[in-house]
Amino acid sequence: MPQVAWEYATVPLLPGSAKQILDSWGADGWELVQVVVNPANPEQLVAYFKRALPA
Repeated sequence: MPQVAWEYATVPLLPGSAKQILDSWGADGWELVQVVVNPANPEQLVAYFKRALPA
């Protein structure tokens, strides 16, 4: 069974644009893994995405 390799991205979620940003990344094949508070700026959220690399 082949092993899947992944690539990852972190994306700041801008206030008022979060849904648009998430939809855009999802349309490009990225899967949302988690959303966390940015430790450097507690007023900002950061989204973590992953997607499989081509075999």
